[in-house]
Amino acid sequence: MKSLGGSLFFSSWSGGKDSCLALYHAIQHDGIPKALLTLMTEGKERSRSHGLPIAVFKSQASSLGIPLVPRSSSWADYEHTFISAAHEFRKEGVEYGVFGDIDVEPHLEWVKRVCASASIQAYEPLWKRDRSELLDEFFSLGFKAMIIAVKQETLDNDFLGRILDRQVINEMKKVGIDASGENGEYHTVVIDGPIFAYPLQLEKGRRVIMDGYGFLDVSVR
Repeated sequence: MKSLGGSLFFSSWSGGKDSCLALYHAIQHDGIPKALLTLMTEGKERSRSHGLPIAVFKSQASSLGIPLVPRSSSWADYEHTFISAAHEFRKEGVEYGVFGDIDVEPHLEWVKRVCASASIQAYEPLWKRDRSELLDEFFSLGFKAMIIAVKQETLDNDFLGRILDRQVINEMKKVGIDASGENGEYHTVVIDGPIFAYPLQLEKGRRVIMDGYGFLDVSVR
């Protein structure tokens, strides 16, 4: 895996397991984190990607010791907003954008395009690695993540609020889905791990069904 050689980077931050593992590897390979970039809804109340409240991201950023940079955006303006933020980072000396994609080609193409628009290099430390191997690494390193969204056609809402572990992965495999969730079968929020100063304390709230997904509302205790 390529060393970042002490260069500044921003993390494209969803708060979930893959963006977190990518952040971990960027730090391990001599990158210096400048910011966690999260695109939010227009009122900056929830994230565009997973519907998480901004208080959760602030708690993650505090524990990680990395500044959170939230940007409000509609879906229509998502790419423009992302590129605009990347340009700002470039002016501050950031050379890399770190992303947690594994093997979905259109995702990689998008990342390369938006980074090139701001003269930033895309860093994809998880790219083309074995999906099961990545999950095993995530657990072995001591990361802990809670399931906060499930695609209705693939997983039961009873998975919401559960801590992702090897038992849960086996249950997912039994119902016939790829347990990496790379195709949006479920989403997580990371609450602890080796790059966190302390674990997040989250309160589980109500379940909401929207746009084909079941979401668990969570708040910071």
